[in-house]
Amino acid sequence: MLPFPPTACSFLISFVLLIVRIFFRYDDSMQRIILHIDFDSFFASVEQQYNPKLRGRPIGITATNGRTCIIAASREAKKLGIRSPSLTYEAKKICSDIQFVSADFVKYWEISKKFVAIAKDYSPYVEIFSIDEVFIDITKTEHLFGDVDGIIERIKTRIKREIGEYITVSVGVSYNKMLAKMASGLKKPNGIVVIKPEDVQKVYATAQLTDICGIGERIRIRLNSIGIYSLLQLQGVPLQLLVIEFGNVEAAFLKNIGFAIDNSPIIPYTEAPEVKSVGRNYCLPKNEYNKRIVMQNIYELCEEVAIKLRRLKKVARTVGISLRGSFNIHMRKTYGVYADTGKEIFQACIDILRANEVSREVNGEQFSINSNNNMYVRMIAVWVENLEDKENVPLSLFDSAKQNSLQIAIDAINDRFGDHTIRNGFLLYSDKLTTMPNGYMADKYERTKLANQNL
Repeated sequence: MLPFPPTACSFLISFVLLIVRIFFRYDDSMQRIILHIDFDSFFASVEQQYNPKLRGRPIGITATNGRTCIIAASREAKKLGIRSPSLTYEAKKICSDIQFVSADFVKYWEISKKFVAIAKDYSPYVEIFSIDEVFIDITKTEHLFGDVDGIIERIKTRIKREIGEYITVSVGVSYNKMLAKMASGLKKPNGIVVIKPEDVQKVYATAQLTDICGIGERIRIRLNSIGIYSLLQLQGVPLQLLVIEFGNVEAAFLKNIGFAIDNSPIIPYTEAPEVKSVGRNYCLPKNEYNKRIVMQNIYELCEEVAIKLRRLKKVARTVGISLRGSFNIHMRKTYGVYADTGKEIFQACIDILRANEVSREVNGEQFSINSNNNMYVRMIAVWVENLEDKENVPLSLFDSAKQNSLQIAIDAINDRFGDHTIRNGFLLYSDKLTTMPNGYMADKYERTKLANQNL
């Protein structure tokens, strides 16, 4: 029987963790105990948790904009050889009964936040690596819960009880982040792997180069080209050979991987990141030749960027736009005034595109925002830089009190009923984009919002 009621125990643990955070600053001079916790087939498992009819069946999670790309596969689908990314027709060839479910990143992010709320009860040092992965440094809190195995067991039990019995995680344990992340992928699903300093050579002897975060397929090919096919070979190769191929910085990084060296700290999610830019990109469902539809999508992205700016209480004076398709445009322009509305950002995008119409020519045709030629767009990105706190920027003589009041009213309505509830008339009959977190959690707005929340 507990000496205190459960609520009192929870309060005491939270108080102790706070004391640890205040009086024991982050220190990587001692051998650390790092957990990397990675959800198993996260998107698919969440859908199977919410819909029991999907359990035990091969399912593929598809992009929300109607495209035919599978961005995640269930455990059952993976066993059949269906991987992500892949195309739906390819998956159908392997399994005609596979069921496709449209991705719901808002739902996934809510589950992720529930998990972070669990993780923070075991250490003040919890870093969100992506929407389905976290690092936890338990070096100074392990003794509060018995041992490492005790903490892992508690976390797994709480996930089952508080999130869902169909959702599992794989856990890697090591003395740095690189090895902990590697370990979590070695025994999936629902596995636990520990890599101690004395285990490194044995693990490296059987691991693939791409098992290490930081070595993707392109780096692997370049390493292969200079005779390096394993992590042990990477350990033994002369540094100078790596410098010739990759340059000084990348060579040093790869050499550290070879010796399992990673001193990067855990960055708690509660520390709001410095926001230097705000942006949004969108991949269209198909090659889009209709310039009006392209411009409507650009406007929608400008509105979303502006919404994030205002919620961050920031203004910007550099606007950038990127278009990819049968041609590529990637330009930015800095202005003498600050902006935080979709209309202002959209006007800046038009200025940039018009200034570059004559310089973008493909097969004798020039891209023009007013033409309907044979040039198409597939991907759009809009971003703003050179940010400043709005309270530090003096009002312009041309600022309209009426327009400012109107924007405040529109924001209030959209906050209550959902982003883009009220839109500019130019967007009439156009598809409505959904503001949502992405799988990599690269959006500084979402991370800042989370840091300010009391999970």
